[in-house]
Amino acid sequence: MYNFNVSDATNKCIEWIKEWFEKNGKDCNVIIGISGGKDSSVCASLCVKALGKDRVFGVLMPQGEQHDIEYAYELCNNLGIKYKVVNIKNTVEAYYDALGSDFELTKQTKTNLPSRVRMVTLYAISQSMNGRVANTCNMSEDWVGYSTKYGDAAGDFSPLSTFTVTEVKKIGEYLGLPHRLTHKVPIDGLCGKTDEDNLGFAYDVLDKYIREGIEPEKEIKEKIDDMHVRNLFKLQLMPSFKYDPYI
Repeated sequence: MYNFNVSDATNKCIEWIKEWFEKNGKDCNVIIGISGGKDSSVCASLCVKALGKDRVFGVLMPQGEQHDIEYAYELCNNLGIKYKVVNIKNTVEAYYDALGSDFELTKQTKTNLPSRVRMVTLYAISQSMNGRVANTCNMSEDWVGYSTKYGDAAGDFSPLSTFTVTEVKKIGEYLGLPHRLTHKVPIDGLCGKTDEDNLGFAYDVLDKYIREGIEPEKEIKEKIDDMHVRNLFKLQLMPSFKYDPYI
């Protein structure tokens, strides 16, 4: 049976962050989007442990009114990191107005565009603060493509991409984060539904399938397998034509 060694995993991840910055930005800061959910909370905490709170800068990006933004404030205050609030509502609506003047935007477009605006915001701040943008996606989300390409799927380094949702929660507990942050019901922040409502299955079921090979009921298994195959392109380098002038 699979046994997750949270102490070993956490300490190795912290060391990896240190080493990555030593090679890819010795004097750079971490720029991270803070939603108040487990992923951004755990990722930010790991970065503080690795580099110190003065090198971690949080960016809160509500789209108008965000009913649970107090979680994001709590995380920043808990870690003692500096942060900035950038409300993306006007920017997103300006895009809707400009793009929608000639054709009707699909629901998927309207769902994913805010995520891409948030990533543009992170990189704008990063380039102005000698930063490196943290990707906060976890393995469970990546497995089924539950992320927005060039949105939350982007970033310069990814501490959580080999940890499942279950493992991320355990790391958060090990780091001493408040329970309400590590176990906050995951909401995508885009369409108002929980992650599990959108996916159609629980993360616990997905994680056991990924880590332990415990297959869920046939319909769910087929759905997970299909989502995994269809969304692999999000994790791979862009395909490029290889021209050989000598052939």
